[in-house]
Amino acid sequence: MNQNFNLNPNYVATEFSNGTAALHPLWITGFTDGEGCFTISINRNPKLKIGWRIKQFFKISLHKKDKALLEYIQNYLGVGNIIKHGPQSIQFQVQSVEDLKVIINHFDKYPLITQKRADYELFKQAVELMEQKEHLTPEGLAKIVALKASMNTGLSEELKAAFPEILPVSRPSVLNSKIKDPHWLAGFTSGEGCFLVNIINSSSCRLGFQVQLVFQLTQHSRDEQLMRSLVEYVGCGKYYTRSGKNFGEFLVSTISDITDKIIPFFQNFPVQGIKRLDYLDWCKVAELMKNQDHLTVEGLEQIRTIKVGMNKGRS
Repeated sequence: MNQNFNLNPNYVATEFSNGTAALHPLWITGFTDGEGCFTISINRNPKLKIGWRIKQFFKISLHKKDKALLEYIQNYLGVGNIIKHGPQSIQFQVQSVEDLKVIINHFDKYPLITQKRADYELFKQAVELMEQKEHLTPEGLAKIVALKASMNTGLSEELKAAFPEILPVSRPSVLNSKIKDPHWLAGFTSGEGCFLVNIINSSSCRLGFQVQLVFQLTQHSRDEQLMRSLVEYVGCGKYYTRSGKNFGEFLVSTISDITDKIIPFFQNFPVQGIKRLDYLDWCKVAELMKNQDHLTVEGLEQIRTIKVGMNKGRS
């Protein structure tokens, strides 16, 4: 690992503080690289002179169990609202131009490093056009449609039909992305990471089962270069591409790498939100394995109980 950490050997018992004080600005950036979205909404509105209503949003959508985390982010940034987004989801969103200038100020100072940065740069141009009221003119509308065409999934079929002459602007290049700060990785993991406990049938084990811990980060294949750099950054793990899939995975499954590198890393730079509870349960299993308890009937049952309450099983 290319970082020097002052590690506390009693990592399993360590409790991290929550709240705005715990959110480093690069944690916000890393979390946004994982979960954030910069989007432009363009809809017909015959009541408006130009015939179209344009709205811009910075959004983070999470399960309703993570409402507290969205509140921490909202308090840290000092703008935006939290709304219900679906039966089980909520969304932090920032919409007004004045509030979006706060968001832009943050990401100009603490830049995104995934390909999402290209969406941000185009989004920023659209916000500037709206600030200058250009979106109220046909020329400005055309510029924003061209920007939207190069963002996220591009234009809807309706917009393509309504603006057939519009050509997408060139999408900014995001090259040589590297992780420069551990707080970014803590934030990114809080969004995209997964702490897994696998219990596998094994004829070579006395109890007939093998316990395996896995740390997993999944990301779109367009960010393969960045994801591959994780191997060097944390000093362990492997990156895997998935045949026929548009994503890849960084995985760490060697128990010594998990106990000596991954757990100490997140002790110093904590995962936040509901996923932090999964991490702490994961640490409990690591401690049981360290003490060889997973080789006993009682220890294996304890691990099964912990596993059932993690990730999707957490109420």
